[in-house]
Amino acid sequence: MDAWAAATGPREVLLANPRSFCAGVERAIEVVDRALERFGAPVYVRRQIVHNTHVVHDLERRGAIFVGEVDEVPPGSVLVFAAHGVSPAVRAEAEARGLRVVDATCPLVTKVHTEVRRHSSREATVFLIGHADHEEVEGTVGEAPADVVVVEDVAAAARVVPRDAGNVAYAMQTTLAVDEATEIADVLRSRFPELQAPKSDDICYATTNRQRAVRDIAADCDLLLVVGSPNSSNSLRLVEVAQREGVPARLVDHAADLDLHTLVGMRRIGVTAGASAPPTLVDELVGCLGGLGPLTVDEPSADPEVLRFTLPKEVS
Repeated sequence: MDAWAAATGPREVLLANPRSFCAGVERAIEVVDRALERFGAPVYVRRQIVHNTHVVHDLERRGAIFVGEVDEVPPGSVLVFAAHGVSPAVRAEAEARGLRVVDATCPLVTKVHTEVRRHSSREATVFLIGHADHEEVEGTVGEAPADVVVVEDVAAAARVVPRDAGNVAYAMQTTLAVDEATEIADVLRSRFPELQAPKSDDICYATTNRQRAVRDIAADCDLLLVVGSPNSSNSLRLVEVAQREGVPARLVDHAADLDLHTLVGMRRIGVTAGASAPPTLVDELVGCLGGLGPLTVDEPSADPEVLRFTLPKEVS
């Protein structure tokens, strides 16, 4: 009761714009929805379709079964590959088991896979800027394991040694923090003048837009709350972006996880959500804050995101 009393009071909420679902996430969820409609339950999904526990639990209730690896799927079943992409070895294993595959890989991740294959075909070393333990990076490395070197930070960029310094390229995990990834790429460019860059930035539009939106509101906030699950890379990066702007930031998987102690003395609260977090969770969080006292909610204007991806032919 004391924590509740200390957390009450009038507040302003500033909503980052844009926030929440991106086109790749919406497509991946729709792929599972349509697979359930077309083929019936159960539909198996390798790994989390997107990194959000609420999305996964909702799809489980409708008949999806999430597995870690392909060998957990009964032969002949329908299997959906998650939005983060898979390696060619995983695709081959699914084919060997006679599975009916529906690929929900985000097209922007597929673009990075294509870049890696292109560079590998000319025997270049590809520096993949990203986190080695992330599923997206695991899948991308699998395109050319002998040619890809994961570079996680500036220190690694400063010491990495390719087999031929004159034949090198780089690619990026799509959900990195833009400023950190740029710093790593700058180090690589300074060391390898022949370094080939992607034709366009690999970090996806949604990640870039959501990080920019956080920077836009950070100076006006006492605290920034990011709705997202702990395994969501893009959500974690939003927390880091806010912290680098000098604002305390917390990741909140759900309004029920909000620690009232963090709200004490915080009158101007920014709220955003990672690209894999449903917008309804943001509404619930704002509703929860409204239960602690009078609330005004503002949202800066921004150009709407209009990108949409076509569905795989198996479910279109």
